[in-house]
Amino acid sequence: MFGKILIANRGEIACRVIATARRLGIATVAVYSEADAGARHTRLADEAWPIGPAPARQSYLSIEAILDVARRAGAEAIHPGYGFLSENAEFAEACARAGIVFIGPPAAAIRAMGSKAAAKALMERAGVPLVPGYHGEAQDLATLAAAAARIGYPVLIKASAGGGGKGMRVVERAADLAEALAGAQREAASSFGDDRVLIEKYLARPRHIEIQVFADTRGNIVSLFERDCSIQRRHQKIVEEAPAPGMDPARRQAMGEAAVAAARAVGYVGAGTVEFIAEGDAFYFMEMNTRLQVEHPVTEMVTGLDLVEWQIRVAAGEPLPLPPERLALRGHAIEARVYAEDPARDFLPSTGRLVHLRQPREVPGRVRVDTGVREGDAITPHYDPMIAKLIVWGEDRPAALRRLVAALGEYEVVGVRTNLGLLRAIAAHPAFAAGELDTGFIARHAAALLPAAEPAAVPAAVWAAAALAALRDQRAAITAAARSSGDPFSPWAETDAWRLNGDGYQDLHLRHGGGATLVLRSHPLPDGSVRLDLPDGPPVRAALEEDAEGGLRLVLDGVARRLSVARQGVEFTLFLAGHGEHTVRLEDPLAPPRAETAGSERVTAPIPGRVTRVLVRPGERVERNAPLVVIEAMKMELTLRAPVAGVIAAVSYGVDEMVEEGAELVTFAAPPSGPG
Repeated sequence: MFGKILIANRGEIACRVIATARRLGIATVAVYSEADAGARHTRLADEAWPIGPAPARQSYLSIEAILDVARRAGAEAIHPGYGFLSENAEFAEACARAGIVFIGPPAAAIRAMGSKAAAKALMERAGVPLVPGYHGEAQDLATLAAAAARIGYPVLIKASAGGGGKGMRVVERAADLAEALAGAQREAASSFGDDRVLIEKYLARPRHIEIQVFADTRGNIVSLFERDCSIQRRHQKIVEEAPAPGMDPARRQAMGEAAVAAARAVGYVGAGTVEFIAEGDAFYFMEMNTRLQVEHPVTEMVTGLDLVEWQIRVAAGEPLPLPPERLALRGHAIEARVYAEDPARDFLPSTGRLVHLRQPREVPGRVRVDTGVREGDAITPHYDPMIAKLIVWGEDRPAALRRLVAALGEYEVVGVRTNLGLLRAIAAHPAFAAGELDTGFIARHAAALLPAAEPAAVPAAVWAAAALAALRDQRAAITAAARSSGDPFSPWAETDAWRLNGDGYQDLHLRHGGGATLVLRSHPLPDGSVRLDLPDGPPVRAALEEDAEGGLRLVLDGVARRLSVARQGVEFTLFLAGHGEHTVRLEDPLAPPRAETAGSERVTAPIPGRVTRVLVRPGERVERNAPLVVIEAMKMELTLRAPVAGVIAAVSYGVDEMVEEGAELVTFAAPPSGPG
């Protein structure tokens, strides 16, 4: 067994590996970029070493920098996590040359499965069923267009050298192929350093099912059963579960045997995942991920195994800890990935500081949270925007689903947009409960899963909670000022809204989201509660109380609900039991009106990122929806298009320049004014 290992990664997977290493008595070395100085994984490890600037190309993807730290720190082995260098054959070979054990498969296996095209050719020779497609070496447009026509539209373009939805495009018709191909190749080159692609038939309602395999250096290979990863957005998984709903023993055995055969064909060692796409009674090989998967915790929950421990033991030369006959499934597990992204803006990543973060209470063997962040940390444009993975277990799928719904209800995040609303909607959807899963689930149920940003009616309890939170903060500020003034008993320090002639009251101007401003009149009552006059309903009596755990409860006309409040300036984010999450802004009626933003004659960066292509020049006339600029952020490529037809007046940034969110990238010339 190793005495010290280095984790060549960051975030939640680095923290995950550190936890197992600590349990095994293995010292850990973390590495970090300038953007990750002080990150959670650096605080958990026994040692933390800097490796370069924020861009991954200069830090987490720098083989030289990581090996230099490993040598200087005395690490005997390197765990690559997933992403970054985890499937890089050159890195595995460099570790071997340096006399450091790579906790992963042999470089030859990585190479064999690293090219999707080569892997499919290998599987074809091994008799594993494949989706109809083109996996050849020729990459010119004519060859690929002919292949797409032969396969039949719609087709799926995929990066040959990688996964995670990078370099992937669905093409519905021949006229769209050239642009989709160019975008996929750029994204593939940026993410994997290889712009080669393959083309496959796009299946209408497929399920994405993968098999976890494990192999040791002695020729033993086992299947650790399947995971269903069909719930996806942007071709990336967000909900995974094990076992797959509706999976019968015969198919489980057939898919497991195919996965083991695939691993054996490349001389595999360590943890790997063989991914299949299934439709009807058929299943087809897609690819093999030669690393630990993001969703590995669901397999751990239903098998009772620690897959990171298995990786470390196999890399140290030990045999697989258990033979096939001792492997069994127990209960059901579901994982939900919590991302900093905005589902209302086509899942664009969201950056910012986590000013408030409350995660579900962990229950060993029942509720687990794998995360790499803490309250106060920043989600930056440099890396994947995952906040955490929530994993739950139940005796059966309905029990696991109930636990998932409850745990998602405990999540509170303020400071960035998140997909928590989407995850809650998925977990509560009848089709999900019925196990009606396929990769088009979110698109098909979009109306129910992605509701309008502004609700038709804001519940009275939300207005009351916002008003009481504002009054509480106001009272605390006035009391603190009075105590420090030297005259704590001044009548100006009173907060009872007393008036000489008439009832005491205070008006609060509140706005929910992008809705209209509402005026609530609050009347303090002798017992510390308030009477609130609502414009669209009868008055209510409201108060804030402490609950048994030191939190807050809103008591509205005698009905109590758990409440949590996070404040950013004049904005209150409310987490109210039974009513979900709401953001309410306290308006100043005497403040000057906010300036209106510019119209559609400009294009701004929706998120911070790097400009990778500029497709227009000043003076050029473009049609509406024409591509203008391509930016890359958080492992994703975004093409910004013309909001109107017109003439380009200016292009403000060039290729490789970094832009902040809201930066003006392209402006249009003002149209000529008409006569008169």
